[in-house]
Amino acid sequence: MLLIESCISIAAVVVAIAVPRIGSGWFEACERTFARLAQRRSLAILVVGLGALAARAALLPILPIPKPGGFDDFGYLLLADTFAHGRLTNPTHPMWVHFESFHIIWQPTYTAKFYPAQGLIMAVGQLTLGHPFWGVWLSIGIMCAAICWMLQGWLPPGWALLGGFLAAIRLGTVSYWADSYWGGAVAATGGALVLGALPRIKQSQRLRDALLMGLGFAIIANSRPYEGLFFGLPVAGALLAWLLGKEWPSPARTGTSAPSHSPREKRIATPLNPLVGEQGIGGRWRHIGAPLLMTLLLTGCAMGYYFWRTTGNPLKAPYMVNESTYNPAPYFPWQSPETLPVYRHAVFRTYYLGAPLAHYEQTRTIGGVVGALANVPLTTGTLYLGVVLTLPLLMALGTVPFGFSWRDIGPDTRFLLVVCGAVMAGSTVAIKGAWFLPHYAAPITSAILALVLKAMRRVRQLEWSGRAAGAFITRAVPLICLLMLALRAGAGPLHIPLPGVWPAGGIPSWCSPGHHNMARASTLERLSQYPGGQLVIVRYAPDHEICYHEFVYNEADVDRAKVVWARDMGAAKNAELINYFKDRHVWLLEPDQDPPRLSPYPFEESPAKARSDSAERKPLSSRPSGPVSNAPSGTS
Repeated sequence: MLLIESCISIAAVVVAIAVPRIGSGWFEACERTFARLAQRRSLAILVVGLGALAARAALLPILPIPKPGGFDDFGYLLLADTFAHGRLTNPTHPMWVHFESFHIIWQPTYTAKFYPAQGLIMAVGQLTLGHPFWGVWLSIGIMCAAICWMLQGWLPPGWALLGGFLAAIRLGTVSYWADSYWGGAVAATGGALVLGALPRIKQSQRLRDALLMGLGFAIIANSRPYEGLFFGLPVAGALLAWLLGKEWPSPARTGTSAPSHSPREKRIATPLNPLVGEQGIGGRWRHIGAPLLMTLLLTGCAMGYYFWRTTGNPLKAPYMVNESTYNPAPYFPWQSPETLPVYRHAVFRTYYLGAPLAHYEQTRTIGGVVGALANVPLTTGTLYLGVVLTLPLLMALGTVPFGFSWRDIGPDTRFLLVVCGAVMAGSTVAIKGAWFLPHYAAPITSAILALVLKAMRRVRQLEWSGRAAGAFITRAVPLICLLMLALRAGAGPLHIPLPGVWPAGGIPSWCSPGHHNMARASTLERLSQYPGGQLVIVRYAPDHEICYHEFVYNEADVDRAKVVWARDMGAAKNAELINYFKDRHVWLLEPDQDPPRLSPYPFEESPAKARSDSAERKPLSSRPSGPVSNAPSGTS
């Protein structure tokens, strides 16, 4: 796919130079229709959001509801199940040591380590449409609509509408944001609300824009708080300067959607330097500052309450509890490793004494620092831009004259660059820079698209031998995106190789398939067909691949779950668990066999209990996957 996208992009440049007027009549007709829709701004936002939802729904035959595969998937599913049951967290199970798993805490309560925003939208999907995936689906539509709204504050309406559709095509259809539970769209929505509210606040000083900015900050704080801190610093600086009566220098009109003003005005309105009314500093604080601060205060109180309910401390997030319980690697390279935790299961020791500590040691070397500096922008560009959206950025840079300086860049563009740079710098400083994942940068999604669109506007003015080559390039970019989406949808019949499965397959592109633990999903599906409750004791081989082949995850209400997953802890400990779940069928799963082997638990291993009917039961793999009547009878 990367090779195809590169070839098509190069071909577009060649055509732009050779025959830039090709298809101009058709393009102009489309642009006129596009412009009419874009002028109706509310309708344009609605169309973008619904279009994103329709596109992802249309792809369900080839990209069905994803099966969880990674630690993050299961963690967010636990949050969604917890919230859907009307609880903020769950009580610690008396047999919790058998159920320990990655990114999950059991003390003082049972919940996932993640912040709650992604789980909340997934809970909405579970409650309204019957599955958490539909919450992910809704978040995609909301994100694309929010990005279109944000861009309307920074660019002319037509370009804003184009940006919304580009977000839907590149992030809302086949990316892992739309094909897993890892998240991304929620934090991107928060970032779009903040950046979209900023120019509107300065232009109109409306209460609703202050509240929308506060909502955006609340979403980021509850989805990507670390990156949100660096995202918020330049925004807070710009807003504070405006509240104090300062103005941003603005050498020229940027062509944004700022409201028009009298020709007598000598100053020029831009998103960062609007021409406001007669409101003074007091009015700005009253209409904007106070409501925004109140929204942030309420957000802080709500987060403190959530932390108190989950960890017993209003200043300690579940994330912090999980890290202190299991992970000895510090967050920053200048910190010292923590005391080695007590691990009850070999897989925890193998994992936490492996990759996290290795990344920590790596970031303390010059090579590791260089690698983190390269990894963050490379990973971000691969997902958010790809080849086709990088093309206008490179061409715009190619038009920069010799001696071009930072001050020659428009204030709006400088601000967006500072926001993006701050988030990337913050990610590079932390140890996570060594294994940076694209959704960490989700708050700057709309800023990245705004920079791409600004580059496209500049490229559109380019000429080659007196011919409008730049216009063809800007027209070709969305067309290439649509073509690549069609090729991705038909990759199977067309025998087009896809990128490696993410995250095990390296840096994800916009179309990298996510990892789905199909072995666990098929096992769960078959066990769910049998009458009564099922208990699965999972026994890993010593060389078990941990990261994307974990089986031991449970629902929010463990005792009422149809299938309960537990770790093998030896005959005596297993007997305690089996006695607790005395009314369940008990199975032994060996996932590292080829194929994974699920068989009745061998009770002769347990000195506490024996089963007279265990010899009569055959491994599940030898039974037909037919109706429930084929299931074993009796009790465990």
